[in-house]
Amino acid sequence: MNNEKEFEQAITKVLELLGEDPKREGLIKTPSRVAKALKFLTEGYDQDPKEILNQALFNTSNDEMVLVRDIEFYSMCEHHILPIIGRVHVAYIPDGKVVGLSKIPRIVNVYARRLQIQEQMTEQIADAILDTIKPKGVAVVVHARHMCMEMRGVQKINSTTVSSALRGLFKSDKRTRSEFYNLINTPTPSNF
Repeated sequence: MNNEKEFEQAITKVLELLGEDPKREGLIKTPSRVAKALKFLTEGYDQDPKEILNQALFNTSNDEMVLVRDIEFYSMCEHHILPIIGRVHVAYIPDGKVVGLSKIPRIVNVYARRLQIQEQMTEQIADAILDTIKPKGVAVVVHARHMCMEMRGVQKINSTTVSSALRGLFKSDKRTRSEFYNLINTPTPSNF
């Protein structure tokens, strides 16, 4: 969003088309606020997931599953530009390399902060980790609520969509896949 003034003019026009008065006290700064909000909410377009992951790759002898679960995310659907709110579980099995744990949620944000569909975001997260870390396997599960389905359309409040992307051992080995699903479905201890 390089031309902020042009974007603000477009938002002003949208307000007028809605029957609003953009000069009304509560709306005077709205075009600027919307431009800044959308710039932040779509900053994933300007980020390279491979660069983020490559900044924190470390050698390891560990060959057991690494799982970061319950990563909250906020995105917007590409069909209606309405919020998608959810959580992501990401696991991988190292093959000589691990990545700094904070990089996994950052990768989720890279893809969540783009106009998205959940299924595509799930695949993108899995593929970025697979292509960069080169683990023995990757698993990603996303649980999300879609405001395009809750606020409009069928208006089914609190319905959840689940998508998954399995790569390597998570796809080929039933025991690995079962361990992953058991871990993400185990309740977090209350004192945690």
